[in-house]
Amino acid sequence: MTAVRVVIADDHPMFRYGLSAVLRSTTEIDLVGVAADGNELLRLTRQTTPDVVVTDLAMPGLSGSEATRYLLADQPALAVLILTMHHDETSVFDAMRAGARGYLLKSTDRAELITTIQAIARGEAVYSQAIAQRIFEFFRARTDPAIQELTPRERDVLAHLAQGARNRDIAQHLGIAEKTVRNHLSSIFVKLQVDDRTAAAIKAKQMGL
Repeated sequence: MTAVRVVIADDHPMFRYGLSAVLRSTTEIDLVGVAADGNELLRLTRQTTPDVVVTDLAMPGLSGSEATRYLLADQPALAVLILTMHHDETSVFDAMRAGARGYLLKSTDRAELITTIQAIARGEAVYSQAIAQRIFEFFRARTDPAIQELTPRERDVLAHLAQGARNRDIAQHLGIAEKTVRNHLSSIFVKLQVDDRTAAAIKAKQMGL
């Protein structure tokens, strides 16, 4: 069986090192390029024409989603796997719209990562259990009239609120200012017709968030 040719991209040196070691530890994968940002990923992919690109989302220059759009415009048959810490609704659906064929979290174990790379190289679409659940909850939630009033970012904030996260934690996870979180919460309270965080959290859980 021919090894799957892979290029990886991540801006964290230690994670690149670890991921490279994992992929080089099996004969089923042929690691042909390692990039530290989105622009380098484009260059390496054009040079090496891999079967699969494994990329993080948040990187200097081009993000993983932006790079995916450029890559697939040049090489439509290329399979892109997102490997990231981000599992918020905005990140997931941006990647899907860009054309990513797979989406895994960095907590994924070695066996699942290798199996997923092989699967998307065959043309399959693969999402980790956590991401599949996120997608399911998104479409289930959209059937509730109240949540349809919320923007995607407001739904992300509300989902974290429902899990008991503080404003500071929500801001850090979503990469926004704490003041922005407070503004989103004010809007959420109005749209859901609730008076406080507790009532909003209860309603979010009722809506599947």
